Amino acid sequence: PPILKNLDALVFDVQDVGARFYTYITTMGYALEAAAQKGIPFFVLDRPNPITGSLVQGPVLEKDLQSFTGYFPLPIRHGMTVGELARIFNAEKKIGAKLQVVRMTGYQRGDWYDQTGLAWVNPSPNLRTLTQAILYPGVAMVEGANVSVGRATLTPFEVLGSPWVRGKELAEYLNNRKIPGVEFRPVNFIPLSNRFKDQVCQGVQIMLTDRQALDTPALGVEIISALYQLYPKDFEIDKTLSSVGARWVLEAVREGKDPQSIAMTWQESLEQFRLLRAKYLLCLLYTSPSPRDRQKS
Repeated sequence: PPILKNLDALVFDVQDVGARFYTYITTMGYALEAAAQKGIPFFVLDRPNPITGSLVQGPVLEKDLQSFTGYFPLPIRHGMTVGELARIFNAEKKIGAKLQVVRMTGYQRGDWYDQTGLAWVNPSPNLRTLTQAILYPGVAMVEGANVSVGRATLTPFEVLGSPWVRGKELAEYLNNRKIPGVEFRPVNFIPLSNRFKDQVCQGVQIMLTDRQALDTPALGVEIISALYQLYPKDFEIDKTLSSVGARWVLEAVREGKDPQSIAMTWQESLEQFRLLRAKYLLCLLYTSPSPRDRQKS
């Protein structure tokens, strides 16, 4: 409250990356609440969703698992801009802030960030490329467990591993899964800080081959399932819950269910979320054909 004492308004101008557990959007939610309590206007300067505002994927967060890494019951890949998220937060959580979204011009929902004409600026130190941002919603699903996702390496979120993983074995397992949009190769890496600092980690490098075909949360479940099947005594699967956001997903993995069937199971809750989401999209400016459709035309 003292920080807001002499303010006429609060402005949010931060680049999100399109994943439920990226905490910038939680910070925005807390700021909305603070502005509402103070009775001052809250402005959101809208920005593109770098991994497109058209793809909605992954399990929807269970309400009792809400936290700093999960402010609202969103799927892992929500397909919304920060302005649209502010609208859904404000209304559905009944925050009651005096919200104004300053809209973008020229933005089309299906655009990846490199199609916007804007220069890439790292939204955080460990997201240095669009490829890393694309892989992030899937690879980061295992980050809470005893696995390195490449932080403090040259390729964060493009590699994952651990001292107890056997890289060739994991790469062969995942390649045999024929996951659309990615391939895997064995790799050794040494994080310079963070988890497993100065230790040799064996694991896989993830090669993005088709970003439009990739369902990143489905990739995350494939990785969780592979680690659990291959290393059940080593992999701390329970520690992925806060990122996965759905207990039933981890229960299905433990039961040995196929990750593809798990991804099919969350489609019903995704359809329900899409109906809710549709009420808060800035449709007049942001609804457009996908990049693939525009290329055809």
